[in-house]
Amino acid sequence: MSASVASRRIADRRVPRPERYTIVALFFLSTALCYIDRVSISVAIIALAEEFHFDAAAQGIVLSAFFWGYLWPQLLGGWMADRFGGHRVLAFGVAVWSLATLLTPPAAAFSLAALLAARVALGLGEGVNFPAIHSLTARWTLPTERARVIALNFSGMYVGTVLALTAAPTIILHLGWPAVFYISGGAGAIWVGAWLARAAASPEGSRRVTPAELTLIVDNRAADARASWVPWARMIREPAVWAIVIAHFCSNFGFNILLLWLPTYLKHTFGLTLERVGFYSLIPWIATFVAINLSGWTSDWMLARGFSCTFVRKLMQGLAFSIGALPLIVIPTVHSPGAAVALVTLSASANGLSQSAYGVNHLDIGPSYAGILMGLSNTIATIPGIAGVAAAGLIVQLTRSFAGVFYMIAAVYALGLVGYLTWGSGERKL
Repeated sequence: MSASVASRRIADRRVPRPERYTIVALFFLSTALCYIDRVSISVAIIALAEEFHFDAAAQGIVLSAFFWGYLWPQLLGGWMADRFGGHRVLAFGVAVWSLATLLTPPAAAFSLAALLAARVALGLGEGVNFPAIHSLTARWTLPTERARVIALNFSGMYVGTVLALTAAPTIILHLGWPAVFYISGGAGAIWVGAWLARAAASPEGSRRVTPAELTLIVDNRAADARASWVPWARMIREPAVWAIVIAHFCSNFGFNILLLWLPTYLKHTFGLTLERVGFYSLIPWIATFVAINLSGWTSDWMLARGFSCTFVRKLMQGLAFSIGALPLIVIPTVHSPGAAVALVTLSASANGLSQSAYGVNHLDIGPSYAGILMGLSNTIATIPGIAGVAAAGLIVQLTRSFAGVFYMIAAVYALGLVGYLTWGSGERKL
């Protein structure tokens, strides 16, 4: 090997990894932890109900209490992130929800009211996660990589869900149900320490960013370092904002119902054992993890080759809702669990393409207010977690079938498709 080649290889090894990659990796882990702490209760509630004699009504209240807290801090958290720095808001949110997770076992032992308070506190902490991350993404990443960054972050939802559904039963079996909350809450505390040691609101405030990376980010960034004021009136009147809100609402409508009702559908319709229900229920979310990340890379690739941002966002959202709806119309006609899960998987993974459309669109139309816009859309998109899931239960109770549930989701996707294709835009509006 020549001396020149050897020297170039040594130099290559000395080039530091871009600091923004570390920031992205850390907030991906935040989202995974967010869903681990959120979903673990769906497994632990079985042991909780047995130990504390919770009836079905009490279990339902415990499972829904999270959304009581999650609904409210979104917009405030987004505004604080854009105004004062997303790194502080995110650290505060993870600290609050990790503490709430750690306090869940003693709260349950004390009273049902205390347990509900812990779940509400969990929701309050998690409510700032996505607005803060959107704000950070607008300030830390390049426009050419935003779709895959947001897609990676949203895919943390599915990583956390799968980890919770697979690890929680084993932990409960060997260590008891309180260990689920102590382990995940402790992991959150470790994350907060790592985040505070490494993160900053923007690359200008980080000592680890090289001059070359700082110049690259700042020269290509559309967002202001801090949002000193917010054009609320323009924001509320802007059709592109409401295209995002409608798409987010409709996407979450299908996601929440399928996530929470799929195991019951499989057992009710096909009489599967709990073991098989658990296995089948994981398949759609593993596939969605892959689909989301592929869509992020594909979107950025299309933008780099000259396709307009509006075209790329509408294409991805159009595919998400159209392919997401069609399998749901067919599901009531199938007679095997394998076929049903295959169709649900196709629908769920297609809906995952939304994260490369409305999911990143906040950063296109108003990069300086990405946290606020995410807070607005995620506030309204939390409603399906309460009303949509309850409506699905009512339909099943009245019809003794899940067919109406699948048709309802398909109709909501169709509504979202029309709204986004009509009003959506990839151009800066705010």
